[in-house]
Amino acid sequence: MRKKWFRLVFRQRVFVVLLLLLQIALMGFAIYSSSQAYTLIYYTLNLLSAFVVLHVLSTDKRSSYKLIWAITILVVPLFGGLLYLFVTLQNFSVGFRKPYLETEKRNFKAVTQAPEVIEQIKETAPSYARQAKFLSAHCGFCGYPHTDVRYLSPGEVKLDAMIEILEKAESFIFMEYFIITEGKMWSRIFDVLKKKSAAGVDVRIIYDDLGCFMKLPLDFHKKLKQYGIKCRVFNKFRPALTTLQNNRDHRKILVVDGKWAITGGVNIGDEYINADQKLGHWKDASVLLTGEAVSGFTLMFITMWETLTKKKENIEDFLKPPVQNKKTEGFVFPYCDNPIDSECVGEEVYLNMITGAKDYIYIQTPYLIVDDNMVQALCLAAKSGVDVRIITPHTPDKWYVHMTSRSYYRDLIRNNVKIYEYTPGFIHSKVTVSDDVVASVGSVNYDFRSLYLHFECGCFMLGVPVIHDIKNDFLTTLRCCTQIHEADCRMGFFKKVVQNIFRLLAPLM
Repeated sequence: MRKKWFRLVFRQRVFVVLLLLLQIALMGFAIYSSSQAYTLIYYTLNLLSAFVVLHVLSTDKRSSYKLIWAITILVVPLFGGLLYLFVTLQNFSVGFRKPYLETEKRNFKAVTQAPEVIEQIKETAPSYARQAKFLSAHCGFCGYPHTDVRYLSPGEVKLDAMIEILEKAESFIFMEYFIITEGKMWSRIFDVLKKKSAAGVDVRIIYDDLGCFMKLPLDFHKKLKQYGIKCRVFNKFRPALTTLQNNRDHRKILVVDGKWAITGGVNIGDEYINADQKLGHWKDASVLLTGEAVSGFTLMFITMWETLTKKKENIEDFLKPPVQNKKTEGFVFPYCDNPIDSECVGEEVYLNMITGAKDYIYIQTPYLIVDDNMVQALCLAAKSGVDVRIITPHTPDKWYVHMTSRSYYRDLIRNNVKIYEYTPGFIHSKVTVSDDVVASVGSVNYDFRSLYLHFECGCFMLGVPVIHDIKNDFLTTLRCCTQIHEADCRMGFFKKVVQNIFRLLAPLM
């Protein structure tokens, strides 16, 4: 029994949490140990807070962000200003930030947008030409023809597709995941990876350290290395008071030989394939790409890999030549987002889809915690006659996040947006589909973390046949949902106050 607890402490890194608590205690002791020092610190920090409030209100940040910081600083003037500086002055080091942005720019220039693609979109789907132009001309993410897309839902279907393409690997396997957990799903994948690595296939894995916190042993990367699998850990969790832990690699990417790619909401863990049903049935979604658009996800992975290893790769080794005679309909735009530049790509993709919708827009998301711009766009679309429907979970994975999501229901329902909760369990899909013309599937949730704090990825599709499968999946899922009405949003005074506080704090959660 003693050995079990010892392994638990060190395997799950509980000692890291204890170190953080110790740092907080030491800071408190240093401040309050001397009354004279306390007086000086008290007036200095209050003055600092006053200047910080003026600075916050003058920035070009979102109104919700400015509001919560102004309230926080005014309510807690002693530490509010210091907290703001602590949060905002920390950022990725120049050693990561600059190389990542430069590498991303260089790599995505390796594939340029064909001018005829935008012209074809203007002719066939003029309402979404601005989306295509935004992604290609402004962000550098190309729209690819000649790409087959297959919709994979739920997670069990994705796992089968993963194994299928992994077994075909001859040259390289790239995997970038927010969460990897040892279990049935990982065991099936790992067996193939070991076999392929032994056969000379270049196998590389990136995983997020905080995403795998308490899920993987500390020596997991060493275990992979024993089998010839290259591994890098994103933003390693350290026992220090830092807000950099907020910025995580939330992407889910698998690329095999530059021929196949999978992205979506499914991480690697038994709950994602319903082998573990603590939250009931887990509904998730991914897409499998075959063809030219795979290059987009190859570039995303290589950009992150080069930044983490600080070694330049020969991009041409991983990009397959275009398949000119492959006849497919529509265009596929792989896109990614990061918190270290000024562009919120995921948010803009969603806003363009919402404002461009004419008939309907259907959304599946595990979290619904958005700013005023997104709420207004959804409400305006619904009031303009667009059928706006949103599916969220009935069973939460985090009760406070679920309570915050529900705080948005009332205003949306009053403005004709239809809200549904997935009653069999937890819905983790990040899917938006509109007008039988466009869809997006990826890792981007409708919440502040995904939209502003995380490294994310997605696949925007225009005129691709799989869009009908995505729509049908949504309508099928609706049969397992309960529609939420305004009367269902009524609650007691205390619960409403707590909900409003959570909503106010949402930009910082």
